[in-house]
Order: sequence, then structure tokens, then C-alpha cells
Amino acid sequence: MPEKNLRWGVISTANIGRVAVLPAIQRSSNGDLVAVASRDEGTARAFAGKLGIPQAYGSYEALLAADDIDAVYIPLPNSLHREWTIKAAEAGKHILCEKPLALNAAECQEMEAAAQQNGVVFMEAFMYRFHPQTEKVLQLVKSGAIGEPRLIYAAFTFRLTSPENIRLMPDLGGGSLMDVGCYCVNIIRTVAGAIPGAGEPVEAQAYANWGKTGVDEEMTGSLRFANGLLAQFTCGLTLERREFYQVAGPEGHLDVQSAFLPGTADTAINEYHGRGSSVAHDIPGVDEYQLMAEHFADCVHTGKPVRYAPAEAAANMRTIEALYRSARGGGQPEKV
Repeated sequence: MPEKNLRWGVISTANIGRVAVLPAIQRSSNGDLVAVASRDEGTARAFAGKLGIPQAYGSYEALLAADDIDAVYIPLPNSLHREWTIKAAEAGKHILCEKPLALNAAECQEMEAAAQQNGVVFMEAFMYRFHPQTEKVLQLVKSGAIGEPRLIYAAFTFRLTSPENIRLMPDLGGGSLMDVGCYCVNIIRTVAGAIPGAGEPVEAQAYANWGKTGVDEEMTGSLRFANGLLAQFTCGLTLERREFYQVAGPEGHLDVQSAFLPGTADTAINEYHGRGSSVAHDIPGVDEYQLMAEHFADCVHTGKPVRYAPAEAAANMRTIEALYRSARGGGQPEKV
């Protein structure tokens, strides 16, 4: 057991941190949230006061220079992930960075290289990967419960209410695919990884509705894998909230509701076999953000590898890049 908890700092006062990740770090068994940084010291102090964070910094650079911080959480806009991940790595800080990790696969690889060169732990913050619901789905797929899956469908949509939201700003890496569609792509690829011979997508096709700011406000896409596995997804920033995925095979299918943000409520995976035949796999409620923070701290303390390597993020972004090329080209299929 480590003598000390991992000492966390957060770069930015973003809402995702305030609502979900930072309280989870504070609840974690092996981490302490000790500092927050903002471009404005007054903003940082007010934020720190509300969350009970001991230290507040008026610049990101000042937080990275602090000797009493071991790791940083980065919930900045997508366009700033690369810059501040590399700076954090060069400062010797371990890094948990919000998803999507970067704007493209090349940036992901630069970030990973910086982490490796400086000997720091680096992970993308896909918290749903730590929920036992996700682990159970992969177990069922690997066990052959529904036969070898041939189709996957995923959806994640919600409705923005503010036209000023950064998710609508193209220069900051906004858009429905980058914000919530990345979950769909990630779960499709994760499930495919549990299927022998599936590998990574080889072809992508997408259609999008582009908003006034130039970002994709809705998108539907398809992915094809080398073994014949097919997948589809929908994502959107203007639709009622939906988040689910289904995995279908010759012997049955799995249906997962509240797939990515189930909160701490109990959930269930429904396994269907023909008409009227079903099994509900009950999953006790957990805090997936807390599990993610504890896993990350454990990897720092023990030296064991993170659950999914940064190379996974680069693979996710290669697929997202192909989907964007297709959507911008009027739906023409693109190689991944």
C-alpha cells in the first residue's frame, strides 16, 4: 500500500469536473484533490471554495510548477488537450485527460510520446469503461452467450439549451461526434475487441446535419470490420436524451440502457433469446467516476498498466476522422 494518497490538481474549472470527476476524486480511497487552476485567480479561488479544494492558482503553469501535486485532471476544451497534456508531462505530472483525448490520432500519438518520454501515467477519461455493466457485457460476448456478434448499434443524444455552449464551437473541437458520438465509437470498438478476428474498423460511412456554427449537430454512421461485423450509431446535440447500445448475434442479443452515464443507480443488461425468452443481468449501482480515479491512482502507485492504453484513443480518433471525412464528402465510404 502506498504511504500517501495521490495528490491531484485540476487544470480548468469546467463543469464536467465540478459536477462529476472532482467529487469522485474527493471520495476516492487513494487520492486527494489538493489544487485547482484557472486563467483567473478569482475564479479559481471561488471554485476552490465551493468544492473545498485547499489551493487555487491563477494560471495553469503555476499549478504544474507546484511540487506538492502528483497528477492532473484535464477537462479543458478538446482543442487544448494536446498542449496541456504535453506541458503536464514535461512537468512530471501523471495525466488523466478528458475524452476525446485530442482532435486527431496524430495529436494522440504526440501526447503518448510525451508521457512515455517523461515517465508519467497517461489515460483518457472514459469512465463508463470502469462500470461493471461494461465488464459484464464483454464477459457475455466472450462467453458466446449470443453466439458470435454480427451487428452492434449504439446511440447517444441529448439536447443543448445554450447557443453559446462550447460543444457548438468548431475551433474548440465541438460537434456531436466529438462530444457524445465518441462514446458510441468507443463501445463499438471495445465490443469488437472481444470478438475473435474483428480487430479495428476497416471502413466508415456517415451522414451529418451541420449547424449554423459549422459543427455536426446530428450524425448517423456505419462501421465495417474485417470479419464482417457491422455497426451503426447515432449521436446528436439537438435531440431527446438517449444512451444505449445493442449487440446482436445468431443466438440472441444484448440490450444495454443507461449505457454511459447510469449514475449510481442499479442497472440491468437484458439478454434476449427468441420470443419471450430473456435473462436480466442485474448490475449493482456504483460510482464509475470514482472507480476510474481509484484505478488511475492505483496504476501510479503500483506501476501496473492502465486499463486501456493511450494507443486506444488514437485508434478511436482514426475512426472518428474517417467518419468526418465521409460526412463532409456527402456520405462516401472512407477507409479507416
